[in-house]
Amino acid sequence: MIRPVFRALIVASLLSTAAVSLAQVPPGNSAPAGPLPFVDTIPDAVDTPYPGTIKLVVNATDTDRGIFRMKETIPVAKAGPMALLFPKWLPGAHNPRGEIEKLAGLVIRANGRILPWTRDPVDVFAFHIDVPSGAKQLDLEFQFLSATKPDQGRIAVTPTMISLEPNSLSLYPAGYYTRQIPIQMTAIFPTGWTAAGAVPAKASGSTYTYDTTNYEILVDSPVLAGKYGKVFPLSPRVNLNVFADNAAELAAKPEQIAAHQRLVDQAVKTFGAQHYDHYEFLLSISDQLGGIGLEHHRSSENGVTPGYFTDWDSGPGRRNLLPHEFTHSWDGKFRRGADLWTPDFRTPMRNSMLWVYEGQTQFWGYVLQARAGLVSKQDTLDQYASILGIYDTAPARQWRDLLDTTNDPIISSRKPKGWTSWQRSEDYYNEGLMVWMEVDAMLRQKSNGTKSIDDFARAFFGIRDGDWGEVTYNFDDIANTLNAIVPYDWAGFLRRRLTETGQPAPIQGFAMNGYKLVYTPEPTPTFKQSEKGRTDVSYSLGMVVSTAGDVTSSIWDSPAFKAGIDVGTQIQAVNGESYTGDRLKAAIVAAKDPAMPIKLVIKSQDRIREVTLAYTGGPRYPRLQKVGTGETGLDRLLTAR
Repeated sequence: MIRPVFRALIVASLLSTAAVSLAQVPPGNSAPAGPLPFVDTIPDAVDTPYPGTIKLVVNATDTDRGIFRMKETIPVAKAGPMALLFPKWLPGAHNPRGEIEKLAGLVIRANGRILPWTRDPVDVFAFHIDVPSGAKQLDLEFQFLSATKPDQGRIAVTPTMISLEPNSLSLYPAGYYTRQIPIQMTAIFPTGWTAAGAVPAKASGSTYTYDTTNYEILVDSPVLAGKYGKVFPLSPRVNLNVFADNAAELAAKPEQIAAHQRLVDQAVKTFGAQHYDHYEFLLSISDQLGGIGLEHHRSSENGVTPGYFTDWDSGPGRRNLLPHEFTHSWDGKFRRGADLWTPDFRTPMRNSMLWVYEGQTQFWGYVLQARAGLVSKQDTLDQYASILGIYDTAPARQWRDLLDTTNDPIISSRKPKGWTSWQRSEDYYNEGLMVWMEVDAMLRQKSNGTKSIDDFARAFFGIRDGDWGEVTYNFDDIANTLNAIVPYDWAGFLRRRLTETGQPAPIQGFAMNGYKLVYTPEPTPTFKQSEKGRTDVSYSLGMVVSTAGDVTSSIWDSPAFKAGIDVGTQIQAVNGESYTGDRLKAAIVAAKDPAMPIKLVIKSQDRIREVTLAYTGGPRYPRLQKVGTGETGLDRLLTAR
């Protein structure tokens, strides 16, 4: 018996074959092959309520092997063809990153019988079934196999912690907006564990029964659970939920929590509204759980390595992560580029507005860390200098514009690249930051200091206080909002910055705001901290080298590049002595004398050779130098409200 869902495919194939047979074919030659047309049998999403509530039970107790076991009940209203979807395009991922390869053991039953399923031959995230007559629900059983090594993907389960992302643990019916599909989830964690997430839940021991919500919100509401956890209230509506590999990492000092409380306060003052009923920071401190920084409307997943609290005084570390992800509640979740909004997780997202979504979020992340005192002003200035230095030395803007980098998550799937300085990567983050700094400087100059980007933040993100829906925008909305603050050809300016090539990096906004980029022989303290485990001589020789001598970055057209050094090269010796970072730095100093060139013994694959680097400029490290005296625009920008 031919199942109805495939009749269209077979008919199309027969029609295609018939068309070929009718074609004029020269005598003695076989008929040329013709393409088999695509037949999409997956229904488009419609904005109609789904008939019934999905029940999802997640057993997350197998922490030894990292296996989630699911039982899912999906009500059905009629017999016939049906497609079930695994989430593919996930907000915040900026590409189709759903880990469908980790779904296993799928069995679907109805009326007590196992139903055969067939994966869609075009969209492999879709499963076709025929619902039998009289069936009222589908009963699904399957597993999600978390990575057990980093080369398999992000590790989501450890012996003491679990990152539970509902998008990886559920299927949903095609043909409906995800906001129209009700779902109720229950999660079973190991005995004695606690959990945190944005969807309210009732806990009975280590079993959490979550309130019924819709599928869009559930996917946007991950859960962090663990053996060692603590909750720090930051405001009446915001909590910092911290889980760690061991209890010692939870020892936060009152002044550290106070800095996070100021972050919430400064964000609310900056944007002028809150777009959540409550907000949950989900912070994992671990060298076992996979790192992450992912935004959600009422929560954020934040992964840092051990020492977040206990090594606080050694430098800013990863403390920019929380300000960035918190900003996304306003920028990216409440306000989202129109071409990024989709009705379900199958429809492709388009990334053209990521220079706002991520670029301005990157901008505010650094501003808010300084305003809150989460990171000192000087450390923030030093971090800016490193960002500007990277783009000042990278030549890729000669051929590829900023706007095109918004396609990079889809083009490269966020895989490592050998020549990032020439290929470009997701530069809409930090080059976007520089563009928005220039916007701030221009607003200040054109208004004689009466307006700034804070006015844009309140006008664009501060509307509809208390509303945690979504408001989309396009390019003209950005330009028009800026024009209402200070009249100017903002559309022309932004298009120029987004599409120009062959121009220097847009670092001039910092100089306009009172701080210019310079290079000095000594690194800043923040730069020194970032060098742990590596030696960064990007601004002199044009490379970064690990402690073992492995080159992890080589800048296009730099002295290292011209000597044939690329990512994967190993430096074995410096001027006749075995490699160390200190010896490499000493050689840079000595090479200021042309009679003392830098000679390296390098290994590339199976070839060992000696190279000489043509460089005599001495050590160079980026730093921001204040222009003039008095309070500058950047000084005011980083001052607490």
